[in-house]
Amino acid sequence: MPTASSTATSGRLLSLLSLLQVRRDWPGALLADRLSVSERTVRRDVDRLRELGYPVQAVKGPEGGYRLEAGSQMPPLLFDEEQAVALAVALRIAVGTGAGIEEAAARALATVRQVMPSRLRQRVDLLEITAAARGTQVGTDVLLALSSAIRATEEVRFDYGDPPRRRQVQPHHLVVRGGRWYLVGWDAAREDWRTYRVDRLELRVPNGPRFTPREVPGGDVATFLAARFKGSATTDAWPCQGEVILGLPLAEVAPFAGDGVAEEIAPGKTLLRTGSWSWPALAAGLLRFDAEVEVVGPPELRTAFADLAARATRASGGAPGLPGTPP
Repeated sequence: MPTASSTATSGRLLSLLSLLQVRRDWPGALLADRLSVSERTVRRDVDRLRELGYPVQAVKGPEGGYRLEAGSQMPPLLFDEEQAVALAVALRIAVGTGAGIEEAAARALATVRQVMPSRLRQRVDLLEITAAARGTQVGTDVLLALSSAIRATEEVRFDYGDPPRRRQVQPHHLVVRGGRWYLVGWDAAREDWRTYRVDRLELRVPNGPRFTPREVPGGDVATFLAARFKGSATTDAWPCQGEVILGLPLAEVAPFAGDGVAEEIAPGKTLLRTGSWSWPALAAGLLRFDAEVEVVGPPELRTAFADLAARATRASGGAPGLPGTPP
């Protein structure tokens, strides 16, 4: 049966290992202060980690210290409780990444769960997470090849589109969004940033020449990608935004407002501020509410509704009884 002393030592080893993983070099005195122990105890704990197979190297210098290096074999993995729960959550949602690792993630979760203490296993089992895979799965070999090219700053060559066309792109970011993987890169031939569905590209070898990395517009790839999906050039905002009053109560509008803002202004009337990638798309999207629509602004939205009405009349073939159709 473990003693209180051995339990404290084990917990301290976990804390020491966690600290060594978050930064490259740790002065011995700083480690001792973070762990509330003496530097002599830190040295003993480092020796224990080495016995377990962790390659902790001594760092020379005025302060001295320690560094966790890569080893030649996989040592036993030690996690504190927060790390174990985080790992379990990550493995459960791995199915939704579209990376083709569902089976491996399930086996890894079963392995981790088996060695957990019963108390922690019960916490993990309480996590009710359903991750639904969306879109076409992407092979891990493709993701690794693209990641390697990004790290090496090498251009990638691939066939893309229907019919397939050869592309040569400077890859900058690999992003997962909505269960699909996207490559964000600079297309020198088009002198523009482009986004490509990874499941639709076929890599060619070898890679192209090295390139000098550049910053994605706005400096944040998540914001850049969100902006592109909204048809905006730089900011995560719809390029066409309008305001209408719908003849519906707030409860019937809010669930379908998306990223818009809905506000009840009177019984059975809701003010909705929302946007889309074009004025016709915004007008058409508002008509899905099947209610009277009063345009507050801007004028471009009124024009879009008028254009849609004219198009709808023409599409009907002049069917009798429709508004605006001659008798």
